[in-house]
Amino acid sequence: MTVDDTTSGAGAQPPSEPSVHATPHHEVDHTAEPTDDPLAIRLEQLILGADRRYTPFQAARTAGVSMDLASRFWRAMGFADIGQAKALTEADVLALRRLAGLVEAGLLSEPMAIQVARSTGQTTARLAEWQIDSFLEGLTEPPEPGMTRTEVTYPLIELLLPELQEFLVYVWRRQLAAATGRVVQAADDEEMVDRRLAVGFADLVGFTRLTRRLEEEELGELVEAFETTSADLVAAHGGRLIKTLGDEVLFAADDAGTAAEIALRLIEAMTQDEIMPALRVGIAFGTVTTRMGDVFGTTVNLASRLTSIAPKDAVLVDGAFAEELTRTGDAPASEAQAAEEAAVAEKERQEGVEPVALPKYRYGLQPMWQRPVRGLGVVEPWLLARRTTS
Repeated sequence: MTVDDTTSGAGAQPPSEPSVHATPHHEVDHTAEPTDDPLAIRLEQLILGADRRYTPFQAARTAGVSMDLASRFWRAMGFADIGQAKALTEADVLALRRLAGLVEAGLLSEPMAIQVARSTGQTTARLAEWQIDSFLEGLTEPPEPGMTRTEVTYPLIELLLPELQEFLVYVWRRQLAAATGRVVQAADDEEMVDRRLAVGFADLVGFTRLTRRLEEEELGELVEAFETTSADLVAAHGGRLIKTLGDEVLFAADDAGTAAEIALRLIEAMTQDEIMPALRVGIAFGTVTTRMGDVFGTTVNLASRLTSIAPKDAVLVDGAFAEELTRTGDAPASEAQAAEEAAVAEKERQEGVEPVALPKYRYGLQPMWQRPVRGLGVVEPWLLARRTTS
């Protein structure tokens, strides 16, 4: 869609084909004409369930919204401008009407509606690209000699579409329920946006060198294995995978103990895989701003810096994270304290006194040398390890 300041007022009779250069915004034409490929059109009709009927202007007018708002919705969802080609369907009109209706009803502000469109578009775009890549590579080998992959695509999508749609809605509802539960458990309203979380980065060491040494297919398999293992471990132990960046994953957890367990299990899993390079993890604990499923702020930056200075196959944490582990009883304040507690318990046993049960510390913390970290001042990192004894 192209931006146009035309609105659909009552009784207005706008021209049927407005100029795409109606405002200074269109000194350069960034439109993208839809494809005329017959198979592509058939697939589009199958997936969208409707034929092309409207130009962007006609769709906006039919939905009862301004071209300006319709264009911003369209772009926010990640679609290219299409000029005034007749390429939109009833589904596009209905989507515009629904979003605009939420704004008119006061349920969403206009900026929030745009954000809903953008976050949904970005998330589903990646999902759709992955699904098509996977299906076309793995499931569309021609069953008969002489058949092309494109000839297999239509019946495959025809079979998969309803099942994938139901599954997508199911997963979305599950994720929405989990996210809503986390929000309502927040201590106050401010925590709904700015929350105290443990944030960790896990980074493959020497990945740049690997890209020069491995074939593209081997590199792709390695990255996929890393992302899959990381995603499974983060989810299984109560964390949330924020995003993957090829050789790096960003995860978050509501408490330090959960994040510590995830980090150490990631290290353990990668060291057991002979194909995987070394891994390093950095974690920080503190206030984090959440937007569109991502996390921002000083805590996130600190976790990233800690990752960059962490030794191979090791986890570095910041002072706030170490304090939180100590506060919750997951780690002793020091190894000297743990040794003293053990000595007192042993002495009581020898004297025939029933000793107080020792704390079952899961993790140990070793202070490292203080060092300046660019943009964050002097930081005292701690080396996190799993304790084998209480």
